[in-house]
Amino acid sequence: MTPRTPAARRSVRRNLVLTAAAAALAVPLITAPAEAAYTPPRTGFESSHGARWTGQPEEQSFLAAVDRGSDRVSVDRIGTTKQGRPLQLVRIGDHRPTANTMLLICSQHGDEPAGREACLTTIRDLAYARDRSTRAFLSRTTVLVVPTANPDGRAADTRGNSDGVDINRDHIALRTAEARAMAAVIRDRRPDVIYDLHEYGATPPYYDKDLFVLWPRNLNTSDGVHDESRTLAERYVRPTAGEAGYSSGLYGIWTDPVTGDPIKQTAGDGQERILRNASGIKHAVGLLIESRVDALSDAEKADPALNSRRRVDSQLTALDGLFAFTDARRGRIEAATSASRAVGFKDRGPIHLGGADNQAPEPGQVLQNPPCGYRLTKAQFDDVKDELALHGVTSRRDGDGAYVPLRQSARKLIPLLLDGRATYHLTEGQADTAC
Repeated sequence: MTPRTPAARRSVRRNLVLTAAAAALAVPLITAPAEAAYTPPRTGFESSHGARWTGQPEEQSFLAAVDRGSDRVSVDRIGTTKQGRPLQLVRIGDHRPTANTMLLICSQHGDEPAGREACLTTIRDLAYARDRSTRAFLSRTTVLVVPTANPDGRAADTRGNSDGVDINRDHIALRTAEARAMAAVIRDRRPDVIYDLHEYGATPPYYDKDLFVLWPRNLNTSDGVHDESRTLAERYVRPTAGEAGYSSGLYGIWTDPVTGDPIKQTAGDGQERILRNASGIKHAVGLLIESRVDALSDAEKADPALNSRRRVDSQLTALDGLFAFTDARRGRIEAATSASRAVGFKDRGPIHLGGADNQAPEPGQVLQNPPCGYRLTKAQFDDVKDELALHGVTSRRDGDGAYVPLRQSARKLIPLLLDGRATYHLTEGQADTAC
């Protein structure tokens, strides 16, 4: 199947109605904005017809114009990078609380720009849409977007930030300004869905789909959140991609080019420091999306702009599936995330320090009878208190130090932070077993 051209895909996105029945068929979301008082701005990518990526000054001007032109948009600064660039959060929706909140994290890796371009145009399309269906969607859903999660890396066209740190491996330690800003947003805004946009380099013939997806594999993700995440991937994003002519697969899984059977796994495990997994542990339905960077044809090899437009359009296609899922299953999503947030207060059940939904943990990686909490010395608490707070973990004074009880919403996260057996622990607390 040949993918539709970007122009054709965008035309489809503008002219579909948001209904539960349509969403169940994985149809796209955004319909044509009517004439508005302001002329909708265009990104640098759009203005150049894909010949270059949108620069940071252009992004700032673009977001400022959208903010001015739409009363449903606000742009806030949530942090500053080491090199002084702003980390920003865009909110789209009514000014009142809504049943569901969706968070898009764009361009954690600075050399993967296609998702960022898709995020920017989606902000604009939602901001200027005047049709009834989009208005109804935004009355029930708050859309949050971090359009450039790694501004220094984007400016330098590097995977890591200005210190060379991969911020998508920093969602436990929170040593970078970028990861800290995202942790604060997740703590304060409590998104029901977190969608993480990336790109990848193909390895033909085993690993060369147009799009790869993957849900939280970490075993500390609640069953309801895990199931909704898989539903998002398998019943919405992948079918939507297929309808548009894009092939898809599971991230990190090489497949036999003849039979399609998996032959080995090269990535996509359950490590908690990756946003995809941290999202599930923090009670959000999550999905990683990866679009293919490599040219698909001689025409794309000859015309890099054609390649870039296809990369962005495949990301927009995947977003169609996300919006359809959110609208069709909002009740199930809210039930799953609410139950996940509440279960920690019951203070029972095992906690996993390793393994994944497709890989059984080693016996020593399962806390069958977790402790009541962890005691920290004053020095330990002084060293990690900011990170605990950013993770939404509560503690209380305990002599000169602090006590972190497990009976709280973050129950399954706490041992990953404070147990010496956890791979990425912040410090080794003293386990309290006298429950």
